[in-house]
Amino acid sequence: MQTDTFKDKVVIVTGGANGIGLCIADEFRSLGAVVYVIDKQEGEHFVGDISKKEVLEAFAAKVLSKHDKVDIIINNALPLMKGIDECSYEEFQYALSVGVTAPFYLVKLFIPHLADGASIINISSSRDRMSQPQTESYTAAKGGIAALTHALAVSLSGKARVNSISPGWIDTAYTIYEGPDATQQPAGRVGNPMDIAHMVLFLCSEKAGFITGENICIDGGMTKQMIYHGDCGWKLEK
Repeated sequence: MQTDTFKDKVVIVTGGANGIGLCIADEFRSLGAVVYVIDKQEGEHFVGDISKKEVLEAFAAKVLSKHDKVDIIINNALPLMKGIDECSYEEFQYALSVGVTAPFYLVKLFIPHLADGASIINISSSRDRMSQPQTESYTAAKGGIAALTHALAVSLSGKARVNSISPGWIDTAYTIYEGPDATQQPAGRVGNPMDIAHMVLFLCSEKAGFITGENICIDGGMTKQMIYHGDCGWKLEK
């Protein structure tokens, strides 16, 4: 990828203070982009809870006070994960607000200011297609943003390309795993934030100009691996 591909591009990253979001923000910065981060964690970025409408409006106003266009929006902020046994109505609503409503409204706020060739990337999860017990709030939010992706891609035809990425197990501390944690995965290892950032950069580049409405799962092949009791040493224990 040419080093000037993102020079002076205006990039929005939600949940960009740590983990995958920080990695994505840093990669864009290293390529000359102007990056605006919003996160509830304290720092030099815009600090705020994106579940609140007024916070999103204030953030958008700040960006637009300095720029008349936005090139890239990365909806990455992490929703709450709680299961049906413990998750309250309010907590479930909060997870959906962070994971689905905020991405929708943030895009809506910036639509009049999207640059030619704009790109929107929604970070979903491999949990949008598979689950562990007691993960309903997170899974519902991630399934919602995956579906929101193709709806926005159609609605924003001619204005922006919209795609989503569904990470699997991503260790944000870049831990190197050995044994079953690694070998259970067809790729032979656990993922790290750069695995996601590389795809984000590709999807936001002109090389991906014919890709929109897609959900790309980056999970080391885990969701493609069939698991049956007694097969390949797998055992169900309850």
